[in-house]
Amino acid sequence: MVLAELGTPHLQIIGGRNCEGVIKTPAHEETFKLGNILVKGVHTPCHTQDSICFFMEDDSGKAVFTGDTLFISGCGKFFEGNAAEMHEALNKRLGALPNDTVVYPGHEYTKSNVKFAMSVLQSDAVKKLQAFADTNRVTTGKFTIGDEKDPIIQKATGATDPVDVMGKLREMKNNFK
Repeated sequence: MVLAELGTPHLQIIGGRNCEGVIKTPAHEETFKLGNILVKGVHTPCHTQDSICFFMEDDSGKAVFTGDTLFISGCGKFFEGNAAEMHEALNKRLGALPNDTVVYPGHEYTKSNVKFAMSVLQSDAVKKLQAFADTNRVTTGKFTIGDEKDPIIQKATGATDPVDVMGKLREMKNNFK
């Protein structure tokens, strides 16, 4: 209905399930082309069970649109999933992308995420992120997958099992004021 109203009834809209106008949802790691851009669907169930991110690559670089799965210095709440699913989504699926992939989250929560990170661990990496967030109104498109890999933050939980670390960090963030 939406496409017909726009006068483009044959336009193919590719996106997440249950989004208005979407005709096709790609399978995990399914690729397609958008002009010269190679696009890969990366399923990241947890925030919702149908969460999907889109990794894009062309001659000028790499980017990933992460919706509500990955934010700068944080992740989405586990509305429909659990710590094991978010660990898989962040560390195995998004973490497997090239380190120079620029991250574009669905929301700008960097400043609040940095405030939380500083409350649990004042590492050099977190202090550097805080300085950047304090001096830049917008941080979207300024960080990469490589920037988001900070194993030191795990020490803030006292846990060593990666799934336990994920669950404890999410619980700590949920209770942070």
